[in-house]
Amino acid sequence: MNGTIRVGNLFGIPFYIHPSWFLVLGLVTWSYSSGLAAQFPQLSAGLALLLGLMTALMLFASVVAHELGHSFVAIGQGIDVKSITLFIFGGLASLEKESKTPGEAFWVAIAGPMVSLLLCGIVTAIGVTTAASGPLAAILGVLASVNLALALFNLIPGLPLDGGNILKAIVWKITGNPYKGVTFASRVGQIFGWVAILSGVVPLLLFGNAGNFWNLLVGFFLLQNAGNSAQFARVQEKLTGLTAEDAVTHDSPIVSANLTLREFADERVISGQNWHRFLVTDDDGQLVGAIAVDNLRTISTALWSETQVKEVMRPITESTTVQSDQPLLEVMQLLEQQKLSVLPVIRENGVLVGILEKAAIIQLLQNRTQPNPA
Repeated sequence: MNGTIRVGNLFGIPFYIHPSWFLVLGLVTWSYSSGLAAQFPQLSAGLALLLGLMTALMLFASVVAHELGHSFVAIGQGIDVKSITLFIFGGLASLEKESKTPGEAFWVAIAGPMVSLLLCGIVTAIGVTTAASGPLAAILGVLASVNLALALFNLIPGLPLDGGNILKAIVWKITGNPYKGVTFASRVGQIFGWVAILSGVVPLLLFGNAGNFWNLLVGFFLLQNAGNSAQFARVQEKLTGLTAEDAVTHDSPIVSANLTLREFADERVISGQNWHRFLVTDDDGQLVGAIAVDNLRTISTALWSETQVKEVMRPITESTTVQSDQPLLEVMQLLEQQKLSVLPVIRENGVLVGILEKAAIIQLLQNRTQPNPA
């Protein structure tokens, strides 16, 4: 998935690492090992490097714990967690769907920062109660401060950060509209993104301070992801209330199982229809299979008049169909996840409604976006 590397499972959740994480791991290891070597000259170069690597891994373990906080609360709400991924900006828990209520969305969002604050408190308590000193005290100090920073940074009230999801839940609760919450939190996220960019650009231009380059990266990250969230929210809102049947293609390619191949060729293929694959129904209109134009080549033309479509068709499994009353947004997500362009739409009794094409959903969105003529 997007060039990431799967390294195993965490509590049954697929765990991935983006290649950019290794760059950050190396930079953090080198940076902190250099700091330890300067602060404690008695440390050998090898030991300082080892301690730096251990510190970097514990920092990333804190990020994973943060994402597990989101994940466990989501799982408690019956939401499947598709994956946890570590990348250059931290971590990301990918959830199967949104929470059903603003209250549930709030608890999923705040769970991560709460875990980070808890870790900060635990590490601080360990340092105080054990009277740690030397390199150990320094390592505990950086772990505590980073977890505190992780919590506070993520509480910034703008998407895609946790604070943005908290703000989204609050606006959702006030307005009763989840998409207004996403739109508002996305705009706030874009504002913070521009602030971060300006805080990086201005000192860089005036003083040549390269240390603010990180602000530029964070700013662009916020801008891009907040914009994507707002765009997806607009799509969700336009699809609200629509079902799979609303996007079924008119004159879908459907043939009867009892047609002969000669009738099929004359009525559907030679007549000029441009479809390459047709859905097959029985006498009751129920979907029983599919036949492609190329399948005709497997049968001699001399046998077309005595061979029926049902003898050549291929079966279709129920997993490759969608129900006519299924929300169109879910269907769109299914098409994206399975990288499909077409799905058959059936009613609860198995009767075929027609085919649903991804292009039809896009056209439907465009039609609902265009203003009505006066």
